Amino acid sequence: MSDLFNLFPFSWLQATRRNHALEHATLQILARKHPGLRSGGYSDGRGFWIVGDLRTEDVLEAAEEALARLKAGESALAIHPYCGTNFALAGLAGGTAAWLAMLPGARTLRQKFDRFPFVILLTTLALILARPLGPLAQAYLTTDSNLGNLRIQEVVRYPRKDIRLHRVRTVSS
Repeated sequence: MSDLFNLFPFSWLQATRRNHALEHATLQILARKHPGLRSGGYSDGRGFWIVGDLRTEDVLEAAEEALARLKAGESALAIHPYCGTNFALAGLAGGTAAWLAMLPGARTLRQKFDRFPFVILLTTLALILARPLGPLAQAYLTTDSNLGNLRIQEVVRYPRKDIRLHRVRTVSS
């Protein structure tokens, strides 16, 4: 199943999944080295962005360590507890459960209010059941910890007024 996306002819999709894995690993290493750091990231086919109050040298060092550790087989670094995939799946599950709970027969406002405890129950169950789906989706769909010949080309800081933003560019040779 982890090779599901290799079936598609889009090399950018595979590159994005690998960069997403490297982004996650980089963020986890940065978090361990800088406790209390508030940071985030976004990946694409050419690399990833890191948002956070960090020095360029720290981002580069963490990205290089992440690359080495992923290539050494530490695939768990590719799964991040605060990945948007987790939140998107939880939102989809909770929203679908709430919608399904309101479908049968709730026409008046009173009937909808009467159904509200049922909506809460189904939504809560859906969120509980969805919790392990996020990491599974990361492992098999949105990241690929098998980086192949991926390497870091450069790390560039983009100055912004209220935010520190770094672009980590990657290439596969």
